Parts: sequence; C-alpha cells; structure tokens
Amino acid sequence: MTADARFSAEAADSTADATRRRAPLSGGGISAVSAEAADSTADARLSAEAADNTADQSLPARSRGVIALLEANCTVCMICARECPDWCIHIASHTETAPSVGSARPRRHTVLDRFAIDYGQCLYCGICVEVCPFDALHWAQEYDYPGTGARAVDDLVHERDRLGAWVVDVPPPPPLDPGAEPAPEAAVRRPPGTGTPSR
Repeated sequence: MTADARFSAEAADSTADATRRRAPLSGGGISAVSAEAADSTADARLSAEAADNTADQSLPARSRGVIALLEANCTVCMICARECPDWCIHIASHTETAPSVGSARPRRHTVLDRFAIDYGQCLYCGICVEVCPFDALHWAQEYDYPGTGARAVDDLVHERDRLGAWVVDVPPPPPLDPGAEPAPEAAVRRPPGTGTPSR
C-alpha cells in the first residue's frame, strides 16, 4: 500500500467517525431513551445533592426570607403599601366607632380586614420593613414556601394569617456592639416604682 493510499484510507475513516459523532439520534430508539434516562438520573442525583447541601447549611442571622406581619402593631397607616415599588402589598380596612363613656366624644379607630403580600411580584427589597413606623413587618427566615404546581400564582399570595404565622421565625435582633454608647434611656436610673419623673 502506497503512502497516498494509506493517507486516503485514514482520511475516510476519520470522516466516517466524525459523521457518526455528529449525527443526531433519529426517531428515538433505544439509544435516545438511554440518553434521556441518563440525563434524568444525573438531574435527580444533582437535585438530591443540592437538597443535602442546603439541609446542612444554616441561614445567616439576618437573612431575608419572607416578610412576617405582627398584626398587633399594625395601625393600617398604609405606608408600606404606598412605598412598595411594585405594589405587591394589598391592604383593606374599615373604621369603627368605639362607644363613648359619659360626655366624651366617640373615638374612631381603623380595623385591619385584609393584609396580603403577593410574593410573585415582591422584589424582596425590604422597603416595607424599613418604613413601617410601628415595627409591624419583620424579615422571617422562612424560605421554603409554596409557589409551584397548578395553583402556583395563587399560592404566592399570602394573607395575614400566614404572614402572622411566620412571626415565630423572626430572629432576635443582634446584640449591641460592646464599644457602643449606652442608650440614653439606660443612662437614667430611677428606683423601681417611681414612674416618670415630674417636670
């Protein structure tokens, strides 16, 4: 066999090899099913490893998960809903008149009817938590909440009962810095039971 013949035979073999590697699997067949099964097995293995890794890790102390509502502190001032950049907070309320005693003027107060957050729209920016003047909104470390499946959109809107249940997941505030100045309230020491000092 001459050098030219040997060269052309090697070229033909390499071309056939390349064609086999590039040719797509046609019509399914056993090899296509095997490839899909291998892909799904690899995906399942990777998702199981990711679940194991997240189960072992704990969240940072002040991580953002979901927003919890402390309903007793909410005065329905609507600041959170007005400041929300994507309008994902929905609040409804009504006004009631409290009975007056004697000749006192009747008092009116606002009652919260609905407080809902649509986590499908929420940016998790935390503006609502920061602007709440009565500390009714807090970050809770819950991150595994519904939002998949047939009713995914409906599952992402959480009403006040669910938001209130997340209050138990709110971490305590961090301790003060040891080098910080004491709070002015702590600097004034009064004997117990003396109440507010007179002016």
